[in-house]
Amino acid sequence: MSELLYRGALDEDLRPLSALLWQQKIAHRIVEEDGTQVVILAASNEHNRAQDLLKRWQSGELRVTLRQVAPAKKRTSPLPELLRTAPVTLVLIAFSICGFLLIYLNAPIGWVALLTYEPFTLVSGRPVFSSSPGQFWRLLTPAFLHFGLMHIVFNSLWCWELGRRIEGALGSLNLAGLFIATAALSNFAQHSVSGPVLFGGLSGVVYAFLGFAWVAGRINPHWRSLVPATSIMLFMVGWLVICILGVVDVLGFSVANAAHVGGLLSGAAIGGVFAAAYRNRG
Repeated sequence: MSELLYRGALDEDLRPLSALLWQQKIAHRIVEEDGTQVVILAASNEHNRAQDLLKRWQSGELRVTLRQVAPAKKRTSPLPELLRTAPVTLVLIAFSICGFLLIYLNAPIGWVALLTYEPFTLVSGRPVFSSSPGQFWRLLTPAFLHFGLMHIVFNSLWCWELGRRIEGALGSLNLAGLFIATAALSNFAQHSVSGPVLFGGLSGVVYAFLGFAWVAGRINPHWRSLVPATSIMLFMVGWLVICILGVVDVLGFSVANAAHVGGLLSGAAIGGVFAAAYRNRG
């Protein structure tokens, strides 16, 4: 049964008393009644203990310091921060996802043909390619075409892992320039080896990022954090060797090996030039 413990003025701060009571696990409530504050105990058998605390508090024997608790921070989306720190990396991944969706959702062939290295039309179900003078975007856009779910997932993950590190160290403009150069070189390498066939994917650029990070990080001590872990290098280079040896061809996969090699070599070469040029500037 509840019981009255204390009655005080409306302007009296009873928060310290309430804190003492709750500290001793004495349940109570404070209400306004007839122009006063009233402390009511939830159980009458706690009256003696509560009365003792009240007297000691009033006499100054017990003091309570109340500390203001900072309000909990609102959870915010990480996207604005990611857009600030790695915008080019995110744009490359977003464009690649769009390229994958063109294939996955069976977009009109003409849309896909706008992004291939050479334009094509389907004749009896087979692509027939033609020349494209002056259409310089085709040097880059095959990098955004992806022909399977695992293709886009792995390329996006590696692009994020390597690209954001390079962008953080060298800035967005330098990463954009690195993409343009290595996408053009890796796509050119693939077309030179395979001829007019349908190919695409960001993996040539991913290997360029790998080569750039490994070489630049080893030459320039300021960029040491760019050097990929040994396990990543072994996996990526090992996968490249397996593909070149034709092991995955047996499983029915078509791999743009020339784009991978061209990307790796061009990225490493550019990484060496950058590292040497910025060696003493950080």
